Amino acid sequence: MLTKDLKKGTMVQLRNGWKAKTMGSARNSTTVCEVYGFVTECGSVYTHDIVGYVDDAGNYKADLEYSKGQLKCRDSVRLMGW
Repeated sequence: MLTKDLKKGTMVQLRNGWKAKTMGSARNSTTVCEVYGFVTECGSVYTHDIVGYVDDAGNYKADLEYSKGQLKCRDSVRLMGW
């Protein structure tokens, strides 16, 4: 599944282990999520930081595919040391 196909309200897992709920569909390299970390807050999340999601049947899936632009953004962020 492409990250742009994640629907509003989908529960996802982030690269750092935190869980989040999408608040809209992905646009380019980011999507707005409600992140459940040290505190719960809403904000932009890089789509390349989403590593898995829960499908409609409640099963965890890790079959995400990233666009060329998202992979380029990931590489740029890594070069900055983040």
